[in-house]
Amino acid sequence: MGINNPPDRLDALPTVIPVFPLASVLLLPRGELPLNIFEPRYLAMVEDALRADRIIGMAQPQEGQDGLRTAIHSVGCIGKITQFAETGDGRLMLTLTGLARFRVVEEITALTPYRQCLVSYEEFSRDLVERDGENLVDRSAILKTLRSFAEVNRLKIDWKSIEQTPNEALVNALAMMSPFGPDEKQALLEAKTLAARADVLVAITEIELARGNGSSSNLQ
Repeated sequence: MGINNPPDRLDALPTVIPVFPLASVLLLPRGELPLNIFEPRYLAMVEDALRADRIIGMAQPQEGQDGLRTAIHSVGCIGKITQFAETGDGRLMLTLTGLARFRVVEEITALTPYRQCLVSYEEFSRDLVERDGENLVDRSAILKTLRSFAEVNRLKIDWKSIEQTPNEALVNALAMMSPFGPDEKQALLEAKTLAARADVLVAITEIELARGNGSSSNLQ
């Protein structure tokens, strides 16, 4: 589900945000991330977000760790809750749609059980421009690598749908679904442009395939 009236100015984005630290999870602008929320601190975070602007920041904990006060990477991505459902066992199921990347200025002292950070979006202003830089993506390299990955893992791919998918949606979806580790996910997140992200995705995939680690068993 897309976002009604997506922001087109940096000053429309909140500068203090709740942050959900989660390793090996990647959110990118206009990407859709399903989340299963069950810990009390994050249930409180979602409920507060729903009462406010529905904005949550995703960032990876450093060194593959997860925890309330583990250091987080300085670059993450904010998203808006676009789907939401309660379960009968106290969990919350939601979809977070990416808006823009951010850089952490500082973590603030907050009374909430979840973490909050002061962030800046200045260096990622192009994230607000849909399909920015698509014409610079090496689509043939992406498709070649995807075919190799599919063959190794015996995956059935709907190539007709792939052919109809714009470059931004294709690159970001593949990056978000990729089975790579935290360091690789962070590299994909921090790539300056869409074309750079595509190049990083191809390079990482080729390295993993050469190592024999291109298994789809860890696909999210």
